[in-house]
Amino acid sequence: MKRGVHSLANENAMLKREEWIEQAEKCEEEGAVLTGQCIIKETLSYGLDEDDDRKKLFMEDAQASISRGRYEIARAMYAYILRIWPTSKSAWEASANLEKVHGKREDLWNVLEKAVEAVPQADDLWIQYANEKYQSGDVDGARIVLGKAFNQSPSENIYLEAINLEAKNGQIDQARELLQQARQEAGTDRVWIKSVAFARTHPEANETNSSTALDLVNQALQLYPSNWKLWAQKAQIYTTLSRLPQAREAYTTGTRANPKSVTLWLLLSRLEEQQAGSVVKARSVLDRAKAQNPKNERLWLESVRLERRAGNLTAAKNLMARALQPSECHKSGILWSERIWHLEPRTQRKPLSLEAVKVVESDTTLFVTVARVFWAERRLEKAVTWFEKAILLDSDQGDTWAWYWKFLSMHGSEEKRADVLEKLRLAEPRHGEVWAGVRKGVGREGWGVERVLEEVVGALE
Repeated sequence: MKRGVHSLANENAMLKREEWIEQAEKCEEEGAVLTGQCIIKETLSYGLDEDDDRKKLFMEDAQASISRGRYEIARAMYAYILRIWPTSKSAWEASANLEKVHGKREDLWNVLEKAVEAVPQADDLWIQYANEKYQSGDVDGARIVLGKAFNQSPSENIYLEAINLEAKNGQIDQARELLQQARQEAGTDRVWIKSVAFARTHPEANETNSSTALDLVNQALQLYPSNWKLWAQKAQIYTTLSRLPQAREAYTTGTRANPKSVTLWLLLSRLEEQQAGSVVKARSVLDRAKAQNPKNERLWLESVRLERRAGNLTAAKNLMARALQPSECHKSGILWSERIWHLEPRTQRKPLSLEAVKVVESDTTLFVTVARVFWAERRLEKAVTWFEKAILLDSDQGDTWAWYWKFLSMHGSEEKRADVLEKLRLAEPRHGEVWAGVRKGVGREGWGVERVLEEVVGALE
């Protein structure tokens, strides 16, 4: 192949590199995989200069081949890229993803083994390797991978992954010892947050009042006094113990230490509304929060919902009108969605959805709202289109997957549901208003995406 390419070049008869890729893909289609791979090896760089952004171009070529179902050619491209840039984390991740989606488990492990050897400081690669071992049922193999990772990169990420592994397998004492070691050697805020969460879900013998968790969170706040998650954990511990004054004090102190933490303000507002039963105090909290965090869609949304829950529909509509002013959050998909579903007559949902799409343009929550509007009208193909637009826009939003799954449970084929479930497993979403709350709930650390999905679908409004 190499001699043939040189001969064509000498005769000025060379194809363009794009044409060579096309020929390589034809070889794969006809079963001549080795020939196709040789074509890629000898021609992928043809016509390119050293100062061209070759890696970016080659990565795009590989993705294009994958999209056309030419996986062997894509493998040849990734191999070519990694010969030139052997420490490229992004290239190793892309190669591993190809094997995860379209290859065999052993091939994926082989790629990840080579990846961690080439980039030993890349925590993400070690963690993916350990997770793939664990998900195959090879718990000891996952431990071996993480043990090697400790020798190369004893970082907070590796510590936390090892702790999660032991906790998921019921090795509570081992996980507790690892956390203590992590606090001493890594000592980051994430390690302390994990320690507090672990102490809440796995109290020590004869412990009845969350004393270990409280002690840990107080130690952590001495080190990280502006970390909002630690203040939230402290307040939540007191709330669980029905010690509302102390919970209120923790939230209030936290908002003073970190006034830009919208989540802390929201939690304090909900404490006043739901635990103390005072809408007036909750409203005051949100007003103070908006003064510290202007033009924040989450705070406006909570203000609207507070009035709606209290039965003050007129006040909710007035707040929404203010929130959707051009000077505030005119392009907020979550605010438009709230208005469409809860503040306007049913007959206005479709025209408002169309108006919102024109104003907002791209927003996952809004796309799901549009899909649900079409669903309600029994225009099922349209609904599918908008659900899939939402997933394509942001596959990390778990609520989108849950709404789509709820829809498919009623109107999808078994084959379609299986396809979506497989894509969900690959996406492993972490965010979403309902999804994140379920996924991060106390005692749910080991839940897989399918169990979280089931719980979220049941909780959707």
